[in-house]
Amino acid sequence: MYFNRSQTSSEKKFRFNERIRVPEVMVIDENGENIGVLKIADALALAESKELDLIEVSPLAQPPVCRLTDYGKFQYQQARSQQKAKSKVKKVETKGVRLSFKIAQHDLEVRQKQADKFLSQGHKVHVELRLKGREKAFRDKAREVIQEFLNGLSQTHKVESPIKQMGGTLSTLISKQ
Repeated sequence: MYFNRSQTSSEKKFRFNERIRVPEVMVIDENGENIGVLKIADALALAESKELDLIEVSPLAQPPVCRLTDYGKFQYQQARSQQKAKSKVKKVETKGVRLSFKIAQHDLEVRQKQADKFLSQGHKVHVELRLKGREKAFRDKAREVIQEFLNGLSQTHKVESPIKQMGGTLSTLISKQ
């Protein structure tokens, strides 16, 4: 099965010229002025006389709204507006901080500063503590280490997922409040 990357499902497809299949349309000229409701044949003739395309911009309106413009130019403007909207969306990354069962106080503080920096930048932080060998018998102590880490953070945070255990690993996910 092949996937056409040029037209993803998020792209809006516009009907134009002979592909518009309604008897009447509301026509807007190239300057943005409302011409009025015309029969589709008259609207196509008007578009052809001005050497422009008739593009259906609002198919759900009664009657559908069509604009007189160059189709290539219209597609370019749509792509530009989608690109601008995409660039304004802030991406939230998940950063990871790994602790150990026998972590020293200074090392814990270093990891807390690192997590504070990630939270201040707006990222989520995945805190993980792996237990090895006989450490697995002391899961309560491991939970205390993670809780001590969370209590020592200077940034206000909210716990998105509580401390959970998967095999020999305890983890939690936090984000800025």
